Amino acid sequence: MPLVPGSGPQPADRRARAAVAAMFLTNGALFANLVPRYPEIKAALGLDNATYGLAVAAFPAGAIIAGLGAGFVVRRLGSAQAAVAGTILTGLGVLAAGLSPSFGLLILALLLGGAMDAVTDVAQNAHGLRVQRRYGRSIINGFHAVWSVGAVLGGSMAAGAIALGLPLGVHLGISTAVFATVALVALRFRLPGKDGDAADDAAAGSRPDGLLRGAAASPRTLLILTALVLIAIGGTLAEDAGSSWAALYLSGTLGAPAALAATGFVALVGTQFVGRLLGDRMVDRFGQRMVARGGGLVIALGMGLALAFPTVPGTILGFAAVGLGSATLVPAAMHEADELPGLRAGTGLTIVSWLMRLGFLASPPLVGMVADAVGLRYGLLVVPLAGLLVVLLAGVLQSRATPSR
Repeated sequence: MPLVPGSGPQPADRRARAAVAAMFLTNGALFANLVPRYPEIKAALGLDNATYGLAVAAFPAGAIIAGLGAGFVVRRLGSAQAAVAGTILTGLGVLAAGLSPSFGLLILALLLGGAMDAVTDVAQNAHGLRVQRRYGRSIINGFHAVWSVGAVLGGSMAAGAIALGLPLGVHLGISTAVFATVALVALRFRLPGKDGDAADDAAAGSRPDGLLRGAAASPRTLLILTALVLIAIGGTLAEDAGSSWAALYLSGTLGAPAALAATGFVALVGTQFVGRLLGDRMVDRFGQRMVARGGGLVIALGMGLALAFPTVPGTILGFAAVGLGSATLVPAAMHEADELPGLRAGTGLTIVSWLMRLGFLASPPLVGMVADAVGLRYGLLVVPLAGLLVVLLAGVLQSRATPSR
């Protein structure tokens, strides 16, 4: 049934909200179980930094390849069904990556995992927006915060598995089985009906199309859109450095024990979660522009100081600063792009969502090549540089703050 104004969400809507949250949790946790064990895979296959960077880039490459087809899968299966199917296949890809006996099979496994992750990402957001329309207010940011909880949970599980000496296959097999089960249970509580059915349309608020479907986009609009894409890429570059290189840098360059090295990634996703919880209030008070500039400065200063004065505690704090500073950057770029004049509805959001994945694709091989040439410490300079890029481009974001209520 559509939401009756003033009636509040129905019990089925609340169950569906919990189901979507569970989907976001599993999506964050599955890949995070693999990330802290990258150094073991690198060592087992005898990869140099550049080759390792190419392998890690296979995950976002798979996401880019499959991204255009994700909408088709969602339309064919339904958003909740596509999210759960993608979750199970992502888990199998992660498991296969951990068990890969060769570089080629590692690439194929990560391509599969990344492709299925892209399907899950689109599908779970689509179903989350269906639930949001039933609620009649914004709840989508909460789902992304739950994703961060999942990432912390997955990274912590990996750190625990390393400390206990669990073999990769056992550890990743357990995580895949657990989170696939959670996703299958969540599927039972999805919203009924098809995506975009009459109930969803009745619950959705209308938005005037004239602002977005008018004349062709002006050169200024296209320049702003380009800047927003670069802001999103800056956020993804900073974030990916933590997921791809934190454990390796801490354990290899700085000599931290493997279990302690895993906490670099956990610190990043943990502070990113905190930043997402506080982000809406900060934006309401100070505006997107100031929050983004502050985030860029936190990234640049936090990681810059960690690289200038390398210690294990300082580097963990540096990755924590990266998580906090990057928390609102991608949502800010998406939100601004979706409201640009002269573009058809959803065009700006689609462009930013698609192109920001280039940050995930380009970062690992770029850092790897620099690391092989002059050392990983210098390769990670891409992180403070990404923060400075955000500071320079944040002027395209809205400066006005929403009045408090």
